[in-house]
Amino acid sequence: MPQNYKEERQHMVSSQIERRGVNDPGVVKAMKSVPRHLFVPYEFRHLAYQDSPLPIGHNQTISQPYIVAYMTEHLHLNKSDKVLEIGTGSGYQAAVLSLLVDSVFTIEIIPELTDMARLALAECGYHNVYCKSGDGYHGWMEHAPYDAIIVTAAPPKVPQPLIEQLAIGGRLIIPVGPQLGTQYLKLFIKKENRLVQKSLLPVRFVPFTREIE
Repeated sequence: MPQNYKEERQHMVSSQIERRGVNDPGVVKAMKSVPRHLFVPYEFRHLAYQDSPLPIGHNQTISQPYIVAYMTEHLHLNKSDKVLEIGTGSGYQAAVLSLLVDSVFTIEIIPELTDMARLALAECGYHNVYCKSGDGYHGWMEHAPYDAIIVTAAPPKVPQPLIEQLAIGGRLIIPVGPQLGTQYLKLFIKKENRLVQKSLLPVRFVPFTREIE
C-alpha cells in the first residue's frame, strides 16, 4: 500500500506552521490536506514534509511549507475569490489555494513543469485550477481582474501588468529583489487611487524568469 504520509503531514503543520504563527483555520486545514509528497520528484518524497524547499527539476524548487502557508495566510482569501499565481512550479501552492477559493489561474514559464503540475493537480482532484505555460510577467489578462495574485519567483521590481490586473481591494504578495542580494516578501493592496505596500520578511526565491523578447 502506498505511503500517504498523513502523520508526517500533521506533524509538519503543527511544528513548522502553527508553531511559527500561521493560524488561519482555512490555511491550516488546507496544509493538512494537500499531499505535498505527490508534488515533488519521487526520489525526494521521503523529504516532502521537512521544513525546506526541494528541487523539482529545471533549476526550480518547491517552496518550504512554512513559506507557502505564510504567503497564503497574508492574502486573506475568501471562498468566492479568483486568484492568479505566477510560477506554478510543481503545482503545490496552487493546490493549497484551490481549497480556499473559487478558482486559481496559474502560469509557468517552463512547459515541462506546466505539464507535470497539470497532471499532479488532476490526479489529486484539484479541478478548479487552470494551468498554462507562458511568461508570467504579462499575467493572464483573459480572466482579470483578480482578487489576489501570488508570485513565487523574485523579480527586481513588481511587474506593472500584475498591478493592472488586480481588482480594487485586491491583494498581491510577491518576493522582490536581486538574484544575489536581499529579497523581501511584500504585500500590496490596491485602493481606488493608490497602492498600499507592506514589507513582510526577508526571503530567498528563485529569480523571476522572462521569455526572450
